[in-house]
Amino acid sequence: MRSMIDATPTDEEQNHWQTLRTLSGHLWPGDRKDLQLRVIVALVCLVGARLVSVYIPVIYKDAVDALSPKDMALVLPLAVIVSYGLARLSTTILGELRDFVFVRVSQHAQRGVALNTFKHLHHLSLRFHLDRQTGGLSRVIERALRGMQFVLSFMLFNILPTMIELVLVMAILSYYFDYRYPIVTGSTVVIYIAFTFIVTEWRLKFRKEMNDKDSAANTKAIDSLLNFETVKYFSNENHEYARYDASLAGYESAAVKSQRSLSILNVGQATIISAGVVILMYMAASGVVAGDLSIGDFVMANTYMMQLFMPLNFLGFVYREMKRGFIDMDKLFELLHVDAEVQDAPESEGLAVDGGRIEFDHVTFAYNDDRTILDDVSFVAEAGQTVAIVGPSGSGKSTVARLLFRFYDPQGGAIRIDGQDLKSVTQASVRSNIGVVPQDTVLFNDSIGYNIEYGRPGASEEEIAHAAKMAQIQGFIADLSEGFDTPVGERGLKLSGGEKQRVAIARTILKDPPILILDEATSALDTHTEQEIQQSLDEVSRGRTTVVVAHRLSTIVDADLILVLDGGRIVEQGTHAELVAAAGAYFSMWHQQQRVQEVQAQLREIA
Repeated sequence: MRSMIDATPTDEEQNHWQTLRTLSGHLWPGDRKDLQLRVIVALVCLVGARLVSVYIPVIYKDAVDALSPKDMALVLPLAVIVSYGLARLSTTILGELRDFVFVRVSQHAQRGVALNTFKHLHHLSLRFHLDRQTGGLSRVIERALRGMQFVLSFMLFNILPTMIELVLVMAILSYYFDYRYPIVTGSTVVIYIAFTFIVTEWRLKFRKEMNDKDSAANTKAIDSLLNFETVKYFSNENHEYARYDASLAGYESAAVKSQRSLSILNVGQATIISAGVVILMYMAASGVVAGDLSIGDFVMANTYMMQLFMPLNFLGFVYREMKRGFIDMDKLFELLHVDAEVQDAPESEGLAVDGGRIEFDHVTFAYNDDRTILDDVSFVAEAGQTVAIVGPSGSGKSTVARLLFRFYDPQGGAIRIDGQDLKSVTQASVRSNIGVVPQDTVLFNDSIGYNIEYGRPGASEEEIAHAAKMAQIQGFIADLSEGFDTPVGERGLKLSGGEKQRVAIARTILKDPPILILDEATSALDTHTEQEIQQSLDEVSRGRTTVVVAHRLSTIVDADLILVLDGGRIVEQGTHAELVAAAGAYFSMWHQQQRVQEVQAQLREIA
């Protein structure tokens, strides 16, 4: 226990309260009067059910007293028995009505939190998603939503009703008996709750350890399955089994510790409850023997204790699960409080593209403080021009594309489109005007048609077919039995590299952006496939301002401007002919690639 000097809320307690405040906003949505009415009706049903419930032992007492021998004559208390039955029925009806009314509120709250989380994750920066492991993230969201459902159900309909019932029972015991009875009842409850809280806090570290090990195991499993082919290439199945089993072993150890501590908690709770019941029943029995109480009073006292301690015993489980639920929800709401690295200015407007002129003005950028990726980079791509960026690996080529798409903001300088600084316009408007064909095209686990339509959701079948035709993939699709409805598999694994690239080109055509980024779109393909796809890319880029991040120089010989990056700086720029004539860095790269191509051609002739 913390001393009074240290009795300030811990970070964890503050997180719980912050989570509760956030959750309450979903339980009482200001724009939904119908849901607010449902909350009120549910609370009325809750209180009504508890009032009837605490009166049931009184009816039971009257029935027992009526059946107790009086002058050797017994009278059938029919009215009391019927009242007892109606009271029990009414508590059930009120409880079911409460759940029926409130389920819409709880489900709407879960839906709202899930949707807000999904939106927020999509608003976070690329850096966040590169650092975050998808498997662990999905498990955090899953556990949080499950914990939210438990907290909503039991906080309102178990803890609150139990507290109401406790107050009412103590008042009734004071009225029918004397002060000793509520003192014993209240003391038992206080000791029980204090014991539960202390032991549960001790057990909490085991629950956290279980969550951490569970997330680690899930992350390793998903990562291994997503890289199924790589595992097979290196015959590393046993290595993957060992890694996964090591995580499962950690979870197993934490789970065993958690179960042991749970047994200690359950035995202690049962001991406290039994002691309280024995003391109260002894007092009531003594009163009956002394003639101060009737048999009905004895039965009523026993009934109240059983009726009170049954939910109170369950309260231990509820508290444990609520702590678990709050921990899981805290993780989720921590995600909601992660600020996006790239944010729109308060009064930013949409980007107005008129031609698509791109300007990098003394741009400096670093992912981390210890290494500068772009150093004072300046160039201009006039409207409709094709600008190619080449250079060795790590020179900053792809970073130029990421900055233009505004995945990041530069630390120095400015990036402008048609004279508008990207920091002064909305991210959505920038990205809606730029189409990207990446090197590694990842497709959704859906149909070919869906993945093409993703370029402009809601496009007609004719528009999708036209985009496929321009990307030179319509013939391939026509040969498939399911056509555009053919599933592509997870990450598009059922398609070849060239087919995936054509799907990416098709959806970019469907998007029809004024600015195009080709980020090494053909570098992972063979020469023959590259030449075929290059025709599609030339078709797509016609009339658009195009930035090409290139590895193979043969694909950018017709570019209007070629930038040679090295060490984050532009060391040369000009047309292909100008750079070859200059006999500098570009000439060396060109000469080297030409020699490689000649050797490959000779090898093909020999084969």
